[in-house]
Amino acid sequence: MRRYLVVANQTLGGPRLVDELSDRALHDHAAFDVLVPATPPHDHLAWTEGAAGLQARRRLDDILRHLDAAAIGATGTVGDDIDPVDAVDNAVRRGSYDEIIVATPPAGPSRWIRFDLPHRLARRTRLPVTPLIVARARDATPRLSW
Repeated sequence: MRRYLVVANQTLGGPRLVDELSDRALHDHAAFDVLVPATPPHDHLAWTEGAAGLQARRRLDDILRHLDAAAIGATGTVGDDIDPVDAVDNAVRRGSYDEIIVATPPAGPSRWIRFDLPHRLARRTRLPVTPLIVARARDATPRLSW
């Protein structure tokens, strides 16, 4: 059984992510741990750590319900760290994973892509990292591996 760490925040409600995890669960007999870093919302100038954590918890609860409805077993946590690299680093130290999946919106609105998060995670954790670009429209969604 392969274990995946799924890192996402704004893209957690997207059907593309659920479809990808469903496919991997079917073919890899996979287990998933979803990590939602409590990153500050990009559309607010003023925010608190509590508000960022609450928003992350809501998104996590929502995706766990979606995954459960799709018969995909998953657990999840909200990362205490604002920096997604630190949140992933802490998760990897606590668990054993075969691969990390990073779900992001397309390059334009994605801070994680602009900050090169997939490459940074691959270098830091020495695990395969698959960025999953979750488009807002129904267009094709590329999947790249590093």
